[in-house]
Amino acid sequence: MKMSEPVLTVKKLTLSYAFGREGLFRTKYVRAVRDVSLTVKRGEITSLVGESGSGKTTLGKGTLRLLKPTEGEIFWENDNVTNMKDSKLRRLRRYYQIIQQDPYSSLDPTYKVYDIIAEGIRLHKLATSRQDEQDMIYRMLSVVRLTPPEEFAVKRPYELSGGQRQRVAIARALVLKPKYIVADEPVSMLDASTRGQIVDFILKARENDGTSILFITHDISLASYISDTINVMYLGKVVESGKPEDIVNRPMHPYTQALIEAVPIPDPEVGIKDPRIKGDMDTLLNIPTGCVFRNRCPYAFAACEQEPTLRRVEGNHYVACHLIR
Repeated sequence: MKMSEPVLTVKKLTLSYAFGREGLFRTKYVRAVRDVSLTVKRGEITSLVGESGSGKTTLGKGTLRLLKPTEGEIFWENDNVTNMKDSKLRRLRRYYQIIQQDPYSSLDPTYKVYDIIAEGIRLHKLATSRQDEQDMIYRMLSVVRLTPPEEFAVKRPYELSGGQRQRVAIARALVLKPKYIVADEPVSMLDASTRGQIVDFILKARENDGTSILFITHDISLASYISDTINVMYLGKVVESGKPEDIVNRPMHPYTQALIEAVPIPDPEVGIKDPRIKGDMDTLLNIPTGCVFRNRCPYAFAACEQEPTLRRVEGNHYVACHLIR
């Protein structure tokens, strides 16, 4: 497959959760992601940026069909997996993997590191022999710098630090040689030195194997460093999308501007800026009508009572805001 061809295509995706009941017989639903479209091409890193509760993780899991779509379509290359049965999905799942945020809960504490990594190899029958399996696992442990591999292979998760556990989670995903990985806040719970190593592993997977990555983060500065495309999310909607240089140097949506203003500047004379946005983010149970950001936007006006569409401004830069004409 050529580098320019899409590994993942999402069209007008909506994802809902059941949340309580209305009356005796009617289930109440919360729409965590609404009408989102995106494409991730081979070898690209696409980031989802936004505060907690913006729908980033839900969208990431939705692209992997770990959540059933309410509306819209999901394509893995040319396969429409929107309503595909689990029995058919299973043969494709080797190529579509996730690195979860929490290295403490994402690994089975009863398994040794060897068996955690071997599980996918065995499920997809990738090894020709026990020796071949061991070689694959030891090689991957060396790649993520858990050496000597024979010592780490027999450890259990509780014997490892948070950074070491996250390396195991990365090894578990990369050993299958996936085409696409959802990296869900993979460095948010790690110290600064370990973060750099984890990001390096992800960048090398893209460089060496052409792996496509959906990188979920609340850190727009990190996203600008590693991404080919940044999508800014707010209350389940993408409000701005574009190349990192456009998002960082010419942010157009007021929410994107606030995220960039919140990035600390390493200069004590500059101090900490007060964000221009008002209050806290609304909840998914109380999404504003019209523009999802209008309750916090310092520039809100009458037109914001109508929902703006995500439209192209120039090049690959898109924004959903009535201020931009």
